[in-house]
Amino acid sequence: MTRTIELYVPAITPFTQDLSVDTGRFVDHCQALLAAGAHGLAPFGTTSEAASLTLAERMTALEALIAAGIDPVRLIPGTGCPAVGDCVTLSKHATELGCRGTLVLPPFYYKNVPEDGAFDAYARMIDAVADDRLRVYLYHIPQMSGVPITLGLIERLMTAFPGIIAGLKDSSGDWENTRAVIDAFPDLATYSASESLIPRNAARGGAGCISASANVNPAGIRRLIDALGTESEAACHEQVSAVRTIFEGLPLIPAIKAAVAAQRDDVGFATVRPPFVAMADARQAKIKEAVIAAGPQGA
Repeated sequence: MTRTIELYVPAITPFTQDLSVDTGRFVDHCQALLAAGAHGLAPFGTTSEAASLTLAERMTALEALIAAGIDPVRLIPGTGCPAVGDCVTLSKHATELGCRGTLVLPPFYYKNVPEDGAFDAYARMIDAVADDRLRVYLYHIPQMSGVPITLGLIERLMTAFPGIIAGLKDSSGDWENTRAVIDAFPDLATYSASESLIPRNAARGGAGCISASANVNPAGIRRLIDALGTESEAACHEQVSAVRTIFEGLPLIPAIKAAVAAQRDDVGFATVRPPFVAMADARQAKIKEAVIAAGPQGA
């Protein structure tokens, strides 16, 4: 099937000096990402430090984006939580606001749970939200969650909830897994977590990427998407891969925030919540290198 290739950005969550959510900087950053070419936003995932945010903070920040004029159909907020009830609260809230969908981790505290347990968690959430508008994007990041989204689980969920399971983000780093998902479920919108994989993802029938480093290089990634199949594709791919490679050698979330702070000339964007710590001065040269490689990000 022919599919539009999209960039969704898992936007960072800025904090004030007292570590409360900095709603002003958050909205400003998200608007800038869209202006630079991102098709949409996937806030409150791993890059957003969502596991360090309360339910109230996540809901208030999502409402702030919409109040600022961002169309909710461009939003796929993360709603995954260890407690199914909390996932229900966030998913119902996002659905009632008109969001395109919700990016949902499996319950991620207990490890080595059976596939039946993961299925039951998703099923109970979907049944409890009880809204035909709900669209679930499964979030496969087993190195963090400890709970894989297997092909068998995807098939069971799509069979049980036709039309509700809309997509998947594969953050495993394993292209063969992404390929297997795309091949097995061509109707599922499957996103890679690295912009370096966009050409392979698109050629296979995937949906694009949801990438942490898109916080720093949205314009470059959008150029790559627009250049697919043209003479410019190779050069665009080289640029986004160079930026991505720099971040892969750094503590990802503090590094992304430090780079945004450098781009915006605003140290407020660099603040992280525990258990993260700010980027060490010794690594600021690599941050500068990434910012230079990304280049201007204006609309």
